[in-house]
Amino acid sequence: MSLSLADIRELADGTNPNSLSNRLRSKRFVLFESLAASLPHPLRILDIGGTNEFWERRGWANRDDVHIVTLNLEAEPKRFTNIDSIAGDATNLSRYPDRHFDIAFSNSVIEHLFTLENQRKMAEEIRRVGKAYWVQTPNFWFPIEPHFHIPGWQWMPESLRVALLRRWRCGWRGPCADPEKACVLVREVRLMTKSELQGVFPGARVLREPFLGLAKSWIVVQGFPGQPS
Repeated sequence: MSLSLADIRELADGTNPNSLSNRLRSKRFVLFESLAASLPHPLRILDIGGTNEFWERRGWANRDDVHIVTLNLEAEPKRFTNIDSIAGDATNLSRYPDRHFDIAFSNSVIEHLFTLENQRKMAEEIRRVGKAYWVQTPNFWFPIEPHFHIPGWQWMPESLRVALLRRWRCGWRGPCADPEKACVLVREVRLMTKSELQGVFPGARVLREPFLGLAKSWIVVQGFPGQPS
């Protein structure tokens, strides 16, 4: 069976609760819940890139044993008693002291920082402010790129990716006729390998999220008593 770009886009639609993307995310969250349950409550969680909707959908909104801070480039309106949203920079969490949060949490954010140096800075801040941490990111070696939905996209020369994005819609982006803007859109997403994650999160466990026999994404965990060995 062959998949069209429209089929891939539907499977990856994060707004559709029945999409493959959300089914995998829900399955992943079951593991997170089991790890979080091994920590003393109440919990203070920093979610870098998180949203009210994410935690509401998983039944964690308005809980009295968990306080969640979501951090994004722009803050969301207050909706739930236990969730506060702030604007900030994932590579600079200096507003928080060391080990301020019981868990530093992030889904599919670290790959949006343009460079390995920025990814290292985000990792250092996560390791500093979180007593435990959970970081998920797509695998560089998985053949379907999850943002642009083009097979092998991340392995193509940058010039080819820019040329494609200027002419066609690629996943959630484009077409973008302006060459400079197209270049920024392409460069923003830098998928990571397992060895790179091990380098920026030394000593952490890097778990494999399987799909069709391949590692679709990586989950970095550290500091949970019950984490997989």
